[in-house]
Order: sequence, then C-alpha cells, then structure tokens
Amino acid sequence: MSLAQDLGYGADDRLLLINADDYGVCHSVNTAVQQLLTEGVISSATIMMPCGWAREAAHWSAAHPQFDVGVHLTLTSEWEPYSWGPVTQNGDVSSLTTDEGYFHPDVRSFEEHAESSQVKQELIHQIEKAIKLGVSPSHADNHMGSLYGLQTGKHFMPEVLDICAAYGLPFRLPRYVQVESGGIAPPELEAQARAIAALADSKGVVILDYLLGLSFQLQKGETFASFKSDMQQLLTTLKPGVTEVIIHPSHLTDELNAFHREPVKRGMELQIFRDADVRKTIEEQGIKLIRWSDLQRLQRSRASSN
Repeated sequence: MSLAQDLGYGADDRLLLINADDYGVCHSVNTAVQQLLTEGVISSATIMMPCGWAREAAHWSAAHPQFDVGVHLTLTSEWEPYSWGPVTQNGDVSSLTTDEGYFHPDVRSFEEHAESSQVKQELIHQIEKAIKLGVSPSHADNHMGSLYGLQTGKHFMPEVLDICAAYGLPFRLPRYVQVESGGIAPPELEAQARAIAALADSKGVVILDYLLGLSFQLQKGETFASFKSDMQQLLTTLKPGVTEVIIHPSHLTDELNAFHREPVKRGMELQIFRDADVRKTIEEQGIKLIRWSDLQRLQRSRASSN
C-alpha cells in the first residue's frame, strides 16, 4: 500500500503538508508562524532550537498543543550579523563549530568537518531541549539540508533515522526525487534517495513521497503576483501521495532587516497561503491538507504493532 492509503486516503489522492521552517530564529518569524498556525493555513512549523528566540517559540507551542510543531534540526548558522552554536553543554561537539564557537556558516563546511558521533549527540540534545521546554514534537526536519550530503556526499542519515525512530518522529525525507519545477533535491541524488528511503523503512520512520518549494531568494523582477502564479502552478503539478511544501514566513520588521538577506521574500511567504486565489487553487485541485501528526500516529501505530 502507498503512504496515502496507509493514512486512510485513496491511492490517487494528493495530500499536502505546508511547513513553516525557521520557527524560533527571531521574534518576527515567531509572530508570523503563530499567526499562520492560528489561522489554520499551514500544517505545521519546525523550531530551530539553537536560536535566540527558540524559547519563546517553544513556550507558545507548549501552550497551544493543538498545533503541530516539530524540531528543525540545525547544524549551520548562515547569517553574518547573527550566529548561533550547539545546544550541547556537556560533551565534545567541536567538529560542528568554527573557532568562534558557532556552527559552520554553510553546508559544505559542515559536511567537511562534522563527526557523526558529535552530530548525533547534538541532534539528541536539540530534541531533548524542545521536550524540556514543553513541546511534544510532531516531526523533525533539517535546516539547509545539512544532513543529506548534498555538497560532498557525506550524509548523516543513519544517525538521524535512528534518533527519529527512538523518539517516534517522522522525518522530512522525500522518497522520490521530483526533477520538475519545485523539486528540492537535485536529480543526481535519485539513487541515494531510494537507498535512504529503504533505510528509513527498515527503521520504521515514516517519510514523505515528495518535497517541494519555490526559491527562497527573491528572483530578479519577482513580485508577489508572479510568486503567487508560480505557487499556483506548483500546486497544479502535485502528484498522488504525500507532498510537503516548505515556506519561511516572517513579518517585515527592523529586527528581520538587521540580519536577513531576503526580507521581502519572507514577507511574501507569510502571505502566500493566506491568499484567497491560492486557497481556491488548492480547493479546485481537490488537494487535501493533512498534518504531520497524522504521519506520526501512523509511525507510532506501526511501531506498537511490531
């Protein structure tokens, strides 16, 4: 059976998760994510536990357990004016940091330096920190794709999947690499994706069928109207199965402008699924919105039956 059928839907149904990444990175992102969760226009969000505003995000989420919130496993720190480092306090995670003690600023540097045992230790501590702050994580995913081996081929998927199995968390991993517009993973990773999907299955971790998103950067000449048109087009191309679309919403504030290179696009992403035309496209296409907690219940029921 397909994942959609295991969730109680038909084999031809198109199921959509909309996740807001980078929850906790700053207050402006937190208020935007909380607005979208409250309005019911996104499925979930994931918190960057090493960031300065993660505590606010976690406490709000703990007070509003009806919304799905997961952990955005974070091992890179990409903004020059604003940096963060490991949450691990007792243990050696020096391979994960620069000489200043912050995470490496890009994925390649992370892959080249990171030791798997230290990666696993830090990921566990990030999940544990969320739990200690009152969050009941619905799933896990990964900031900047640092764990997938996208730059050098050095990935950390066995470690991640072991952790997700232990904590009962489904994980953002596409079973199929979609090479058409909107695909996040490059086509050369198709064989690796199949192998890692098989590994996830063997460990009992529920993963996605497809992972999609539009450019996180503002394109030359891009307007909200063109961004909306691109999103509507993307939605019409969804295939049967479970797809996640990633956004990074924020309110536009001095705080965001102080460190972020793409504030305008973040504002567009705040509005995109609030837009009546986009919501109409979802309805007209017969796309069914689901939640990560649906996948989590499936994963945990499989584990209990085994």
